Parts: sequence; C-alpha cells; structure tokens
Amino acid sequence: LLGSGLILGSLGVVLFMNPIFSAFSLGLVLVCISLFYILSNSHFVAASQLLIYVGAINVLIIFVVVFMNGSKYYQDFRLWTVGDGITLMVCTSIFVSLITTILDTSWRAIIWTTRPNQIIEQDLISTSQQIGIHLVEGYVIGELCQLLDVGLVG
Repeated sequence: LLGSGLILGSLGVVLFMNPIFSAFSLGLVLVCISLFYILSNSHFVAASQLLIYVGAINVLIIFVVVFMNGSKYYQDFRLWTVGDGITLMVCTSIFVSLITTILDTSWRAIIWTTRPNQIIEQDLISTSQQIGIHLVEGYVIGELCQLLDVGLVG
C-alpha cells in the first residue's frame, strides 16, 4: 500500500501540469517515505522527514507556487508536443539499452570469493582494483551514511 502510494505520488509529481497538484503529490511521496521509516523502527528519521521535508520544504514550494501567476498554467494547454516525443524516444532508448545490458550480462561469470576482511573477484589482477575494493568495503559506506545523516539533520 505504501509502495503504490509512493509510485503514484511520484508519477503525479512528474505528470501533473498544475504545479500545485505536483507539490501535493510531492507531499504524498514524502509522507510515504516517512511511513517506511516508521515501519523500519527509525522513528527519529521519520519525524525529521515529516518536519523538515513535508512541513517546511513542501509548504515553501506550495507558497511559492500560489504567489506566482497561476492562471498561465491553464493557458495554451497542449496534449503532446515535439519535446515530449523527443524525451520519450531518449528515455525509451535508455531503458531498452539498460534492459539489454542486464540481460546480456553473464552474472554467473562473476564469482566472488571471500577471505577474512577481503573480497576479491576471480580475475582481479590490478592493484588499483584492489585499492578500490578495500576503500569501498572499509570506508565509503560509512562516510556516505555520515553525509546523509548530516544532510538530514541540517
């Protein structure tokens, strides 16, 4: 139920022509994300999500849209434009290329062997690849979590 609300809200953000409806859909998406946090027992993160994003950012977006000239969004309404067709072709080609790449990749050829505190790919011969694996498994994930926490708290 939350996933469908998240997907429908995100589609509403992109597809609504009226920016007020789009902002309300963004609010729905952010509330669904905070409900996911509540389900995963992260109550502080959920409260921060509601207060910061839904309570402040989304309300600011709605006020900016309301104070703008809202009548111009209903004028000159075209159902399909040339830019929409170009965007559709580009997005479809990216989607098809990603799907073919995923399907053509032989996932069984990637064999990971584990050793104590080390993950090495079977064909790993370069020292730069070894350095990259050591950095990613030891430091990058923790640093990304710290950056996300700092960005969330503000």
